[in-house]
Amino acid sequence: MTFPDVLKGKVLVIGFIYTNCPDICPMTTHNMYLTDQKLKKEGINGVNFILLTFDSERDFPSVLKKFAEIRDIKFDNWSLLWNTKQKTDPLLRRLDILAIPTDSSYIDDGELNYFVMHTDRISLIDQRGHLRKNYKGSTVNLDKLYNDIKTLGKY
Repeated sequence: MTFPDVLKGKVLVIGFIYTNCPDICPMTTHNMYLTDQKLKKEGINGVNFILLTFDSERDFPSVLKKFAEIRDIKFDNWSLLWNTKQKTDPLLRRLDILAIPTDSSYIDDGELNYFVMHTDRISLIDQRGHLRKNYKGSTVNLDKLYNDIKTLGKY
């Protein structure tokens, strides 16, 4: 099976990130993590958390794995997704996610370093694959996200 077929029938909380982000992406990831922890504490299962990178040039699966490990993210109900720019960009456009490389420079070893101006978003998808709501990922009201998730299932 492939994404999104493998996740049909499940509630999805999707964040759009890149691992070199200095501000919004770590906050978005942390807010999703806190939501997951609250759901688990309440015995609510069946919710899957997805981080989709839009930086395919640097965020390879091994980088995403380390990103998750540093944040104590468990892969029982989390997926960190990578694909080529050619595959990711059409999905981002469809979901109205902006991701544009901006200020760049070369670091000492000659590697190009850049930041990405991007949409700050967490999306809630229901069991039928329908977008239910978008939230500002870095400043989401965690109680609102939690309650919206609860309304989608029979928890």
